[in-house]
Amino acid sequence: MARIVQKFGGTSVADIERIKIAAEWVKAEVEADHQVAVTVSAMAGVTDELVGYVDMVSSLYDAREYDVVVSAGEQVTSGLLALVLQNIGVDARSWLGWQIPVFTDSAHGKARISRIKETQLVECMEKGQVPVIAGFQGVGMDNRVTTLGRGGTDTSAVALAAAVNADRCDIYTDVDGIYTTDPRIVPTAQKLEKITYEEMLEMASVGAKVLQTRAVEMAMKYNQIVQVRSSFSNKPGTLVVNEEEIVEQELVSGIAYSRDEAKITLVKVLDKPGVAAAIFGPLADASINVDMIVQSVSEDGEATNLTFTVATNDLERTVTTIKSNYKEIGYEKIISDSKVAKVSVVGVGMRTHAGVAQKMFQTLAEKSINIQVISTSEIKVSVLIDEEYTELAVRALHSAYGLDSGQ
Repeated sequence: MARIVQKFGGTSVADIERIKIAAEWVKAEVEADHQVAVTVSAMAGVTDELVGYVDMVSSLYDAREYDVVVSAGEQVTSGLLALVLQNIGVDARSWLGWQIPVFTDSAHGKARISRIKETQLVECMEKGQVPVIAGFQGVGMDNRVTTLGRGGTDTSAVALAAAVNADRCDIYTDVDGIYTTDPRIVPTAQKLEKITYEEMLEMASVGAKVLQTRAVEMAMKYNQIVQVRSSFSNKPGTLVVNEEEIVEQELVSGIAYSRDEAKITLVKVLDKPGVAAAIFGPLADASINVDMIVQSVSEDGEATNLTFTVATNDLERTVTTIKSNYKEIGYEKIISDSKVAKVSVVGVGMRTHAGVAQKMFQTLAEKSINIQVISTSEIKVSVLIDEEYTELAVRALHSAYGLDSGQ
């Protein structure tokens, strides 16, 4: 007997027919004599609709009431799936975040899970009942409903799996696993049998949207095995595991990309101690995440040009924040560009092999693609390029590292 947590995303519970199919996946695990808990998202499009209602009421809304409204979608799905399971002979009961409870901080709209009281869930599972849990939500220190941010049901599922000591957390989605890159761009992309937590974390952080970054972080923290699989087919999925679980590491596991990038350049910033803090401190205070950063000496040798990237929807706030701190920073002008993309090469094999970055730069040069910014980590190399060259870059790099099927 295994203990399994299953998570069904919005496309997997898009309507009543899809919910019925999801219920069959649950029933199959129950009939295999496994203990099962389920976490669900809102039905496809429902969360966007609820957010739209809030925006129609007020652009400067109370975040506590926002959470009450947008968390309703998962409540509906959990009740519907529990009813469908009951109709097909599976003992099931719906649970909301506050009923478990899933404790979070009180950062409404982007709360983080602090603790889960798993006792009642484990008792249900041990007696053969399936808890159907509304994902994406919890209860804050102010005893109000909180939500975990978009995509938060992945995080809910992994956190619940870790809390109940599950053998596996199955993430059901509309793709049948994790690929070496986006198959819509590269039809020859290969599905990976396994990928390490670190690689998946890097892939998620640089644009791959199969798993939420926070969910991967939590899986890695608690050594929780995660399987990404399709609710539309019976094919085996991709396991996200410890590095030790993979016998021989590939040099490069995948090519990721993100068009959600905007570049900002401060021209002729005063070259003095504390100027970086004067720029990035206010941005941090405004909850603006800065990604790639590069600094270069300006033409006169007395100042520097500073370039960095932020998410596209943060561009306007970033420019406004920097302008409001002009006196503390000191610069000649601001140049912004939202027509850029980040392309990344990811693989734990980089730790023991040289030349990965060189091959990336050479491949892009052969395609006449100019690199604007470079950033690296131990298992990743990322470059910023013109958005119009995104697909060309992804295809070229995928082939250059031998990731095409049949190579």
